[in-house]
Amino acid sequence: QVHLVESGGGLVQAGGSLRLSCAASGRTFSNSDVGWFRQAPGKEREFVAAIRWIGGITYYADSVKGRFTISRDNAKNTLYVQMSSLKPEDTAVYYCAVRPASVLRLEVAGSYNYWGQGTQVTVSS
Repeated sequence: QVHLVESGGGLVQAGGSLRLSCAASGRTFSNSDVGWFRQAPGKEREFVAAIRWIGGITYYADSVKGRFTISRDNAKNTLYVQMSSLKPEDTAVYYCAVRPASVLRLEVAGSYNYWGQGTQVTVSS
């Protein structure tokens, strides 16, 4: 079993930055794909970014590419996403997710086994 706890959310003005963290317990990040998703009110959960265990390759949604950077610290069992140039449309609850290493597409939320409780990010205009 994996327990994930996100932190770092908050209120920020447009153009600002935030760094979200996701600490894992109960299982290490080894041999795991890790990712961030978000869900805005009235919308479906959407993919933000992920790191594939095999090859350590990072993937980003087009909407955040160039503004967000995902990283992982396997020694600390912690996942991060550095968010810059934030826009009001980035406002959402952000979730981290983990699954065993796979060749499945990273942006499919249903392919992840473990989820955090979410952290709210609000970007004011």
